[in-house]
Amino acid sequence: MSTLSQKIDFAIIIRVKNANPNGDPLNGNRPRTDLDGHGEMTDVCLKRKIRDRIMELKDDQGNYKYDIFVQSDDRKREGDVYNSLKARFEGVIGKNIKDIKSKDEASKKACKRWFDVRAFGQLFAFDGDEGSGLSIPIRGPVSIQSAFSIMPVNVTSTQITKSVSGNEGKNGKRSSDTMGMKHRVDYGIYVTYGSMNPQLSERTGFTDDDAEVIKSVLLKLFENDVSSARPDGSMEVLARFWWPHGCKAGKHSSAKVHRTLHVNDDGTYWLDKLENLDPKVDVGF
Repeated sequence: MSTLSQKIDFAIIIRVKNANPNGDPLNGNRPRTDLDGHGEMTDVCLKRKIRDRIMELKDDQGNYKYDIFVQSDDRKREGDVYNSLKARFEGVIGKNIKDIKSKDEASKKACKRWFDVRAFGQLFAFDGDEGSGLSIPIRGPVSIQSAFSIMPVNVTSTQITKSVSGNEGKNGKRSSDTMGMKHRVDYGIYVTYGSMNPQLSERTGFTDDDAEVIKSVLLKLFENDVSSARPDGSMEVLARFWWPHGCKAGKHSSAKVHRTLHVNDDGTYWLDKLENLDPKVDVGF
């Protein structure tokens, strides 16, 4: 199957209401914000959700359609026996990878096996025996930016009581309650942008069909992603914008394309026109 036939730019508008879209573990899991108070969802967070949605896709026989290399512990595929990325790589690709030829073969095999590797790329860097190691860098054709809110967000922090304890208190009695904090963004409209590069797809084998898979899951980014921090319905993709260029070189730079999208704080938007480039706009799921 041929690789990606044209450059593609894309964007999505996300609405957050009474949820923590991306907590910062170094700041008490408060929602991430920049120095100006704008909310942020990192590219790592967004890629994680794309991976999770792709992992859920099944064919007509009920079999999973795509393998994912970077799996989160709470969504690990049933039957996956690997407890680390190194173990998964060595179990599928092998251990005896030392010279340039074997590294090139390993890279091709990894891209063919794992959807996220041929889409986003991956750095396989693992320690070896007796001071040896492995390093195989793969640049992926799909890039996505961190999502930022249109306006500064208000973060509400609520003190909660943890009345269920895993430890026994004195004399066999339940230990005393402990206190904790829970944080949320009251309301925010976030926007993220991305692009797909045909030149890099030639190295990883990323295809037009793969691009359509990512396109389909962007609208369902927060489905099956419920947690205490993100109650069902609190996170929503309002719209997806898809700019197919019709050629590998691209008719305009990604920066120029992304600047055509203007988003208001209520989630409404308008688009500037670009010569010979028409976006495909779809509302959320």
